[in-house]
Amino acid sequence: MSQPVRLYTKGRFLGFKRAKRNQRVNTSLVQLENVATKEDTQFYLGKRVAYIYRAKREINGSKVRVIWGRVTRPHGNSGVVKAKFRSNLPAHSFGASVRVMMYPSRV
Repeated sequence: MSQPVRLYTKGRFLGFKRAKRNQRVNTSLVQLENVATKEDTQFYLGKRVAYIYRAKREINGSKVRVIWGRVTRPHGNSGVVKAKFRSNLPAHSFGASVRVMMYPSRV
């Protein structure tokens, strides 16, 4: 048997886009695993991002929920990207893991 193929790469939700005094909660900053330069982030632009979490109440037999988003552009020079989610991520998810899907593909 071959190993199952993982169709996502791991990322970490760092926080929101911000200025010195203002925080823009509609744009999230995500650090991608094994991505260290601005040039490496180009592959991930337009890819879908999933923040997966567990809730107390079941819906359709599952306690797992997902907030979907999309990588929009690089942020700085160290492999961090900006992402916009359909609904803003909650503040208690700072430092949480996200999944950056390998689709849609531009290759």
